[in-house]
This record gives sequence, C-alpha cells and structure tokens, in this order.
Amino acid sequence: MTSNGGLKPVFCTIVPPHILDRLAQHEDPALSDSALRTLQHDSSLRTRRRVTAVRTQAAVAAAAPATSQPKRTIYDAQHGSDLPGTEVRAEGHDPVQDASVNRAYAGLGATFELYLKAYERNSIDGNGLPLNASVHYETNYDNAFWNGEQMVFGDGDGQIFTDFTSSVDVIGHELTHGVTQYTANLEYYGQSGALNESVSDVFGSLIKQYSLGQTADQADWLIGQGLLAPGVHGTALRSMKAPGTAYDDPRLGKDPQPATMAHYVHTNRDNGGVHTNSGIPNHAFYLVASAIGGHAWEKAGQIWYDVLTGGQLASDADFAAFGTLTLKAAQQRYGAGAEVDAVQKAWAQVGVRTS
Repeated sequence: MTSNGGLKPVFCTIVPPHILDRLAQHEDPALSDSALRTLQHDSSLRTRRRVTAVRTQAAVAAAAPATSQPKRTIYDAQHGSDLPGTEVRAEGHDPVQDASVNRAYAGLGATFELYLKAYERNSIDGNGLPLNASVHYETNYDNAFWNGEQMVFGDGDGQIFTDFTSSVDVIGHELTHGVTQYTANLEYYGQSGALNESVSDVFGSLIKQYSLGQTADQADWLIGQGLLAPGVHGTALRSMKAPGTAYDDPRLGKDPQPATMAHYVHTNRDNGGVHTNSGIPNHAFYLVASAIGGHAWEKAGQIWYDVLTGGQLASDADFAAFGTLTLKAAQQRYGAGAEVDAVQKAWAQVGVRTS
C-alpha cells in the first residue's frame, strides 16, 4: 500500500535508456561512469514498477474550485537516494538561495496552474494532491523521474546534462505521468506505453507554452530544451515539430524518433520503444495544434485531455484507438468543422488509421 491511494508506484524517467546506454559505452570514464550509475540505479527502481497498473476508482475528477491552490514542498536529497530528504521550501515560503529548489517550486506551480486554469483539474489526481519534489538526488545523476508519489531531480553530470530542474516542460512531463496514472493509466509497453510518454510530452510542452504565453506557431515544441550541456550537438531530448532532429552528437548518437508509422521502430528494448515511437503521436499533436492555431492548450490540448480523462481510453490502447477517440472528442466538443478536420488530417499524415 502506498500513499497515493493504493496504486503501485510507477517509474518514468525523462532521459531514455538508449541515450544512457550509448554514454555508458563511451571510452571517457567521466562520461561512462555517470551514465552507467544512472542506468543501474534506474534499472533497480524500474523493476519495482508493474507494467500493467491498477486503474483508479474514477477517471473523471470533480471540477476544481477557482480558488484552489497548490500544496508544494521541496526537499533536498543531499546527493543521497533516501526520499524525500530534508525539507527546504514549503508552500508560500520565500525563495531560497538554492536555484534548483526555486526552479522545482516554480515548475510544480506552473504545472498545477495549467491543469487548473485550462482544464479545471485540481492537482495531479484531480483532488488536490500535494506536490512534492526532491532535488540534488544522488551524485551526477543524469535523470529526473516521477515515482508514483513525487518528483525527483538529479543535478546532471555537467558534461552532457545540466540540472534537471532547468526545463519546465520536463517537470510538466513527469508530473503528467501522474495525471495519466490517475486517469487512463496507460500500460507502459508498446504503443500504449508510447502514448503514455507522448501524453506527458504534449502536456509538458503545453505547460511551457502556457507559462510563456505562446501560441502554437511561437512555441519551439522541444522537450528538454536547456538540458544538454554546452558543447553537445543538439537542442533538446525530443522535438515534437520534427521528431528525429533533437540531437546528433558523437557521444549521444542521433535522435531515433520517427515522425510517421512508415519508420515505426520494432524493438524489445525500452518497453517496446516507448521513448522512441512516442514521436509519432507527438507529431500528430503538433500538426493538430498548428492547424488549429492560437494557444495550443485551448483546443488541441482540450481534445487530448478529454480523451485522457473521459473514461473510454483502454489501458492497452494503440495509436489507432487513441486517434479515433481524439476524433470523437473533437466532434463532441466542437462539432463538425476545422477542429475535426485538423485531427483527421494529422493522424493520416503520420500514417495512423482512424475510424
């Protein structure tokens, strides 16, 4: 039994295993040692998760009061692995000298605000769940993750990755794994796992766009922009606008994400390529948002949120099932018109058949 209502903890990291695998084989021990330690640590935590999680009692939470406020607490793990660590900033308290603490606090707030203001959702579970995060996890830890109950941030190794609190979309991505956990609870394998990752990328990007007041055409559509250290040939971990172009570095390799089903990657690694094939639904969302225009969280995001929380999305859904539900959601909310056309054309462009 856990404090999140009885669900088994999930473990979802922002840096895909294939990147860490590549770094772990590097001839420079300064690079390989950090990556190998991160991989080993992640593997030990990942074995505790269940590929198929237990559904929550209700997929649709009650609408949040307009006065709802986040309940944030930031802890310092002090380069250890015992969570949560020492409390260093609580809700409503002034900023502290530690920039990582303040960035984590702000990122949790930005995520809470997007879900509240755009979708009337009161925190991750829809019922005011306190938002906890630990910074300075382990030493040179090259990742950030949601463990089913809280956020955890590493400081990065300083050569490939910087502090993982530096990208608000990363914070939003990981916390959205919690939203998925409390709603559709998509299985973390194959296409449903890729959808799980994609939904987190979608709302992570929307949280960044909302905090910056950007329209779809102003957004960079990058996930993890700012995480790569100076000297790394790349802009981010993933690109929703152009999957497969986020990085191309001798140490990291080339971004393997496909943009269409024509290049779908069949693999048993990374739970069936969940971090790789998520590029396909990611690109579909980008195409929908771009076609509709304006603020992407208002219509495109609403369609995706309706599907995630509507109770009809099966935990083992594939891309076609998800795409079909987005068409249905667009029709139900906006009627026949530009929104439905945008959704239909986007899925067709990425090679996913919808009915």
